[in-house]
Amino acid sequence: MYFPVRCFTCGAPIAHKWEEYDSRLKAGEKAAQVLDDLGIERFCCRRMFLSHVEIMEKVAKYDKL
Repeated sequence: MYFPVRCFTCGAPIAHKWEEYDSRLKAGEKAAQVLDDLGIERFCCRRMFLSHVEIMEKVAKYDKL
């Protein structure tokens, strides 16, 4: 739902880089280049960015039930 504050595997703080990553992806940049520019080098941290799915809009529909 929300992007995690820290990497699940190594515990490195990563949430402060999510907004820039998301905005650059929406602008059309490649994910690998954005992650390199942001300094995300560990595979476990890269996985957190690449596998994150925003489902808040889908969950919010059921709030009124």
